[in-house]
Amino acid sequence: MMKNNVQLITYADRITGQGIDALTELLNGLLKHVFSGVHLLPFYNPIDGSDAGFDPIDHSAVDERLGSWSDVKTLGQTYDVMADLIVNHVSAQSFQFQDVLAKGKASPYWDLFLTQQDVFPEGMSEADQQAIYRPRPGSCFTPMTCGDGETYDFWTTFTDNQIDINVYAPAGRDYLNDVLEKFSQNNVNIIRLDAAGYAIKKAGTNCFMLEETFDYLDQLSARANELGMETIAEIHSHFETQIDVAKRVNMVYDFALPPLVLHTLFTNNADALLKWLAIAPRNCLTVLDTHDGIGIIDAGPMGDKAGLLDAEQIDNLVETIHDKSQGQSRKATGAAASNVDLYQVNCTYYNALGADDFDYLLARAIQFFAPGVPQVYYSGLFACENDMTLLAATQVGRDINRPYLNPETITEALQTPVVKGLIELIGIRNQHPAFAGEFACRGEGASFTLSWTLDDSTISLNVDLTKRDANIVSCQQAETHTTSIADLLNPSQD
Repeated sequence: MMKNNVQLITYADRITGQGIDALTELLNGLLKHVFSGVHLLPFYNPIDGSDAGFDPIDHSAVDERLGSWSDVKTLGQTYDVMADLIVNHVSAQSFQFQDVLAKGKASPYWDLFLTQQDVFPEGMSEADQQAIYRPRPGSCFTPMTCGDGETYDFWTTFTDNQIDINVYAPAGRDYLNDVLEKFSQNNVNIIRLDAAGYAIKKAGTNCFMLEETFDYLDQLSARANELGMETIAEIHSHFETQIDVAKRVNMVYDFALPPLVLHTLFTNNADALLKWLAIAPRNCLTVLDTHDGIGIIDAGPMGDKAGLLDAEQIDNLVETIHDKSQGQSRKATGAAASNVDLYQVNCTYYNALGADDFDYLLARAIQFFAPGVPQVYYSGLFACENDMTLLAATQVGRDINRPYLNPETITEALQTPVVKGLIELIGIRNQHPAFAGEFACRGEGASFTLSWTLDDSTISLNVDLTKRDANIVSCQQAETHTTSIADLLNPSQD
C-alpha cells in the first residue's frame, strides 16, 4: 500500500541534470526523510520527444541517458515509485507504427492503432466529428498514406505524433499488459493511467469518459492489482466525474483543488473550497502543480452542469493568474504557444500567487490538510519562478514550468525561507498521526478550519484570509503546539 506521506513529482534529468541514480542520491542526501515516494515522470525512450516523454517510441525501455531498469528497481527499494502507463497513444516514431506506415494493413501491428473507420465503419458525419470531445482545437484525426498506397485517418487525440491505441484489439491489450509486467518486475508499485479518459471511442458519443471507459478502467486496475500495483486515474473533467471515477479505481487526482485554492486566496473567500472538501473523494492524490498546466476545467461548469465555480469566476481566476505572473502565463497558455490545451493555464504555482511567500506556504498548508496523499512537483518544491528562457527556446507552453535544475540551483533554493518553510510543512504532514484519522472542515467566507482527528491526537489549520493569519494547532499526548505560517518564513521569531 502507498504510504500516507508527501511524494515528489519529478523528471529524473530536469531535477538533477543527470539520471535516475542521481535522483536516488538526492532523495537519500539533501532531501533525506522529506519524501516517501516519487512520481517518476516519463523515463522511457525518448525523454525528449514532442511531449517530454509522453509520446514514447518504446514504452518498455528506459532512455539510456537516464539509466536502466536496474536504476528504477533500486529507487523502488526505498521509495514508492509511480510510473505513467500511457494508455491512449504511442509515438508515430515507434517501430510498430513505422511498420504500419511501410506496409499498411499488411503490418502485424496494424490492429495496435485506431483509425476513424474502426469506430465509424459506415462513415462519419460532421455532427459525429463535432460531438467528439478533444482537449485541443481542431480535428482528432490525421490522414496518413501507407506503403500499400492507401490513406487512412488515424485517430490522434492529442498530436499527430501521438497515435491512439486500439485498446479493444488483442494487440492493444498485449502492448499495455507488457508494459505493466515490466513495471511490476522493477519495483514500480503505483501506476498513473495517463489520458485514460480518452481511451474508449464509440460512435454516437463524445468519446470521453463513457460508461465503457469506466468498465475499461475497472479491467485495467484489476490487472495492475493482480501484479501488486495500485492505480490512479489521470482525468481532467467535471468534479462530479471525479467523484464517479473514484468509486471505480484505487485512487484519483483531486484536480479541482489547485484552482479552488487560487480562487480562495485571490478572493478571500473559502466557500467554494469548503463545499468541495466536504464532498471530495478521500481516495485521492492532491496536487497544486504538475508537469502539465494548472487545470481550470475541473472546478468549472461543463455543458449544462454547474461547476464549483461559475464561468465568471473561472474567467476572473485565469485573468488574476495572468496579472499575478505579470503576463508571463499569458505567453505560455493557449494559442500563444504550441501547447494549446483548452483547460490549462501554464505557469508555476509560485508565480500564479505573485511569488508571495506567505500565500504560497498557505496554499501548501491547505493542500496538506485536504483529504488525500499530497504530491509536490519539483519546481514547486524549490519555489521556482517561470522559466521564460526555456519557453522562448522551445515555444512549448508547458516548459515554463519544466525547468532544468542542477545541484547548485538546488543547494541555493534549499537556503531560501520559503523552501525551508515548505520542507517544515512537509515534515508536519508526514509525522503527525492525526492525518491517518478523520477529516473535518468548517467556516465560511474568509475564516475557516481544516482539521484531522485520530483517537486523542488532533491537528488543525486555522485561517483568517482577511488578516492573512494562519496557524497550525497540534494536540498530541496532552501537549498543544502552535505553528504560525508566518513564523515558518521567519524562524528566528519563534
